[in-house]
Amino acid sequence: MYPYTLSAFYRTPSNVNICRSVFLSKPQNISHSCCSIPLNNEEQQKRDQKGRQEFQQLKEKQETSIVSPSRIRKLIAAQSDPLLAKEIFDLTSRQPNFRHSYATFHTLILKPGRSRHFSLMQSILSSLKSHQHSVSPSLFFHIIQIDDDAGLPEEALKTFYKILEFNMKPLVKHLNCILEILVVHRNFLQAAFDLFKSAHKYGVYPNTKSYNILMQAFCLNGDLSISYSLFNQMFKRDVVPDVESYRILMQGLCRKSQVNRAVDLLEDMLNKGFVPDTLSYTTLLNSLCRKKKLKEAYKLLCRMKVKGCNPDIVHYNTVILGFCREGRAIDACKVLDDMPSNGCLPNLVSYRTVVGGLCSQGMYHEAKSYINNMMSKGFSPHFSVVHLLIKGFCNMGKIDEACEVLHEMLRHGENPHIESWAEMIPRICAVDDTEIITDTLKEVLKMEIKRDTRIVEVGAGLEEYLVKRIQTRSRMH
Repeated sequence: MYPYTLSAFYRTPSNVNICRSVFLSKPQNISHSCCSIPLNNEEQQKRDQKGRQEFQQLKEKQETSIVSPSRIRKLIAAQSDPLLAKEIFDLTSRQPNFRHSYATFHTLILKPGRSRHFSLMQSILSSLKSHQHSVSPSLFFHIIQIDDDAGLPEEALKTFYKILEFNMKPLVKHLNCILEILVVHRNFLQAAFDLFKSAHKYGVYPNTKSYNILMQAFCLNGDLSISYSLFNQMFKRDVVPDVESYRILMQGLCRKSQVNRAVDLLEDMLNKGFVPDTLSYTTLLNSLCRKKKLKEAYKLLCRMKVKGCNPDIVHYNTVILGFCREGRAIDACKVLDDMPSNGCLPNLVSYRTVVGGLCSQGMYHEAKSYINNMMSKGFSPHFSVVHLLIKGFCNMGKIDEACEVLHEMLRHGENPHIESWAEMIPRICAVDDTEIITDTLKEVLKMEIKRDTRIVEVGAGLEEYLVKRIQTRSRMH
């Protein structure tokens, strides 16, 4: 027995507000959803007051038993306690000549499921079969989602087969939902595949999405041959693959380092009139660059726009990084320089990659030019890249050049890293004054000493330099 009675429910003041919206409002077309739009406080208070008055009138006239199925459905939908909702359902079921609507069953079945009362949900679902209602396919879709939310893939699979008990043909929507749930769990992958293969027995024929779900799952599981087989089956069964179908297989091929086959698949895709999406190109470009097929990667980048897909910043940066990794920074510079004319502006990653690549090849003057360019556009170079440039100039004995880099950073409000200070200060102190060195030193001395500046850690060399300058000036005077 449930802990409440319907009469006790009516006598509870806090529940009067619920009753007024059910027993007193005019019947409306009610959807199967349990959701409602919350009222604001003022509207709620007005309706509560009106509800109390009308509810009191009904009590006095003893008309509370004269209710319609739609009003009972609203009362059940308003309950947060699924047990109380079930008791209301049971008590009204015993009223003479009263028959619950399908909408009431739909609402009541989902309510305990969403509260994790699964046995109660299944019990109500079983009782629905004897009432000869026309059942909506959406009911089972909602139940499958409830099973998924609870992390119960096996129950979701059982729900699919329960559809057949209602003399209904499952929809491909149900099949795809079940497949998506099952493939997430590796130990249910075979169960998903078995359901996929036997679906036609229940009048359900997999569509493109069904194939894509299984292909993706087997690719991620390392079973590329099964994915390829599914892909080929699509053509035999008059199921048209889409862009995602090709991309899934291309990604699987690239994971297996079969980039040439992935490129062939792209050509096949283009020949069939498909326009690859940006992710498909990103996958191929990244794989080609990692395989050091930079010429092919650059050609693919150039072909993209011709084939209806404008390269974006990710595509360009992928190729730039590929060239820099292979010591071909000049080629990376050409790609970066061509970007604006192709409708894509370089970003911080573009500049940092190119500068780092140039420094790693000892092309410090070119790197300095790109650093100045990026700072003029408001981008901040990473301290590690700047340090490579400063250290490179210092090792070449070009202290003036290193000071120019440092001076430019200070001018843009950037604080060099401690390693850059350590590289610069002793070298500044070891050479004679030049205009650029003196100007840079003045900027250094103007710097507010902050924790991130940490110039005090290399202050010994600076102190020595200042003492040396003072002694020199004393001898001159």
